[in-house]
Amino acid sequence: MKAVIVTVGTELLFGQTVDTNAVYLSQQLQLLGIDVMYRHTVGDNPGRIRRILDLSYEDCDLVITTGGLGPTQDDITKEIVTEALGDALAVHDETEQAIRGFFAKAKRPMTENNLRQAMLPTRADVFANRHGTAPGFALETDGRIAICLPGPPREMKPMFEECAAPYLRARCGGTIHYRMVRTFGIGESALEAAISDLISAQTDPTLATYAKDGECSIRVASKRADEAEARQAVCSMLETLHGRIGEYIFSDDNEELAAVVGKRLIERNISVSCAESCTGGMFAQSLTGTPGISAVFDRGFVTYSNAAKAEELGVSPAVIEEHGAVSRETALAMARGALSASGSRLAISATGIAGPGGGTEEKPVGLVYMACIFDGKEMCESIRARNNGRSWIRSYAVLHMLSMILRAIEDADS
Repeated sequence: MKAVIVTVGTELLFGQTVDTNAVYLSQQLQLLGIDVMYRHTVGDNPGRIRRILDLSYEDCDLVITTGGLGPTQDDITKEIVTEALGDALAVHDETEQAIRGFFAKAKRPMTENNLRQAMLPTRADVFANRHGTAPGFALETDGRIAICLPGPPREMKPMFEECAAPYLRARCGGTIHYRMVRTFGIGESALEAAISDLISAQTDPTLATYAKDGECSIRVASKRADEAEARQAVCSMLETLHGRIGEYIFSDDNEELAAVVGKRLIERNISVSCAESCTGGMFAQSLTGTPGISAVFDRGFVTYSNAAKAEELGVSPAVIEEHGAVSRETALAMARGALSASGSRLAISATGIAGPGGGTEEKPVGLVYMACIFDGKEMCESIRARNNGRSWIRSYAVLHMLSMILRAIEDADS
């Protein structure tokens, strides 16, 4: 089955509303094994909506729309779809009763235009709306399927999951299972080279690589008649990937690196503190997003100035004067200071040049030193991040700090 997603609304074209529906639907259709061929956004114009529908059905058999099902005059998606698929609108009694009941329960007066939402295609499978008044529906004619869903995400998502997904699953045949493998510390080209033979020979499972914000991911997917077979095929490929690039994999379940590190610290009951300069508290913010992290996260120091490094962490001014604030020696002194002040088992630090100014030939923008101390074992690393902007450099440094913690824990376990 090949699909087109059409999001309807002039406010989307004007940028007044961010279109999150198309992203969500693309993700959900992949899980059903349905190929999304196109995504369109169109304003509340009947002629343009109809042209998009006619164009979509030239080489696809499924169109999913969001928006344009409400009570106002510019809510016209339903009428255009019904006409395009050769049906007619009629009052749907159950929907009318549900709309009247909605307003009665809310103790609000109902204007008559709300009953426009009860006019539905006569041959439609109607999808009740538990979070609003506009129902959705599925309509099929000569192998062409249209699924129309409301625009507000809080209404659209549950309707898709509870109504549209079962409707499509019954017509797709087979099932798809996938896992998203997350890696850090290996570039996209190096990752593809490491598994190029697997990609070239792929049939099922399939592999697809993605790069984003300093990380690389691999989507492993299998479509089989039986769900257990699909899961087994994916698991087998995961074992192969771990054999090839296991040192870079931090999650098989699409988890964020901060969440993986946070859970590992909690599981091992490892108390942690941090000392940050160039990252300005971003590391602490990322780690404390993990539920339950208060059990192990002790404190964080943001020591931006040299004076703060000396006063808060006990970094000797002589160290900074001799080696510079951005140096291996200062990073280690910061971590030692955080460890001494907190009594934590693990301390992590970062000091660097995030730019756009302040860099030199010897110490360019993007240079960051990070130190990690765990149960007395010290490690210090430096990166020279690409100068992709201040925000990117700082975020990339945080990922390296998290990766250092994960490696320190794994080394202690081995």
